[in-house]
Amino acid sequence: MSCNHKWFTVFAEDYCKKVTDGTHDSPKKQLEGKYLITSRHLKEFSLDLNNAYRISESDFNKINERSKVDTWDIMISMIGTVGNIYLEKSHQIDYAIKNVGLFKMGGDVEKAKWLYYYLKSPKAQEYIKVNMRGSTQQYIPLGSLRKLPIKVSAFNKEMNTITHILSTLDEKIETNNQINEKLEEMAQALFKHWFVDFEFPNENGKPYKSSGGEMVESELGEIPKGWKVDKLSSIAEIIMGQSPKSDTYNTDKIGLPLLNGATDFQNKNLSPSKYTSDPKKVGEKGDFVFGVRATIGLVTELDDRYAIGRGSGIARAFDNMYKEFLYEILNIAFSNFQYTASGSVYLNVSKNDLEDYKLVIPDINILRRYHKITKSILNQKENLKRENAVLEKLRDTLLPKLMSGEIRVPLDDEVLSEKN
Repeated sequence: MSCNHKWFTVFAEDYCKKVTDGTHDSPKKQLEGKYLITSRHLKEFSLDLNNAYRISESDFNKINERSKVDTWDIMISMIGTVGNIYLEKSHQIDYAIKNVGLFKMGGDVEKAKWLYYYLKSPKAQEYIKVNMRGSTQQYIPLGSLRKLPIKVSAFNKEMNTITHILSTLDEKIETNNQINEKLEEMAQALFKHWFVDFEFPNENGKPYKSSGGEMVESELGEIPKGWKVDKLSSIAEIIMGQSPKSDTYNTDKIGLPLLNGATDFQNKNLSPSKYTSDPKKVGEKGDFVFGVRATIGLVTELDDRYAIGRGSGIARAFDNMYKEFLYEILNIAFSNFQYTASGSVYLNVSKNDLEDYKLVIPDINILRRYHKITKSILNQKENLKRENAVLEKLRDTLLPKLMSGEIRVPLDDEVLSEKN
């Protein structure tokens, strides 16, 4: 332990109750059972269980003899994308971990919060980067995690005040994300009611199909009279990405931010890691970007101009009235492509796959009414995303300064006198 102006450095193995990792084995997949969490399932505020597989009760118990996750424990991705951090706040934990680092905190909430934010600080992330190993697939050894240096204040009150500031910002971001999820569910429910169940309001304001609305046969089944089946290319332009030359890449914000694939818009948040000074394909504000290789879909609206790399594509509605309708159609299309996309190792969706995708085109008056309703929902979502971008920038600016002691927080007289 070393001291510097009332701040100390301790190793993670001394700060935590225990530092360990999950199983390195590959338990047999089950149709039912407990989830097995790996590095790729760790997100900022949640665990993404969409692609997690299940294991037997016996395998679950065997893994948890060594690395059981409890409330207020912290996990870190150790292989592949190294350094993603997740703080487990739930009291209902029903999963085991594989190739994931685990900081056991013994239920100490304040210590857990400090370590969580410290692990996200540039200093900790730099330590992780320097200590990574491997050529084909990078990883951080468990020994390096145990020897991770953690800077702490001599005064718990100071640390608790700092984590309160940061967690207040995160709670607001998380609340906005939850509101956006509800708004998305509302829009999806309306789309299904109108364009799948065909229960849009008729001229009397009653549900069309169940009120005896006339239906006709089509290649996609029964559809309302006056509607038609057509291709996606009839309502939107599809532009596939093209990666610029690597020597045009930069992190100095020269040119346009580059969306090379779904990793640059995970959770439908645009977070490009690099720029290019020579973009080959460009998406405009209001276009929808999506992944077309490996991880496909994750349809996200562009908030500005972006360079579009080969792992991405964009859809641009020919008429703004189709915009919200197009968004839902793209999500459904990619859901279907998950099961039919070509590619032996990676999933691949081609331009022809998208342009030739068949859909039911509604009556223009119904579409106009749908656009008017859902436009406000989409606007609310975008406003909350913009607010989150501001909050995230503020948090990321404050975090390293607060946790290093560069910015000091005001404390009560008792602590101040103790300092003196």
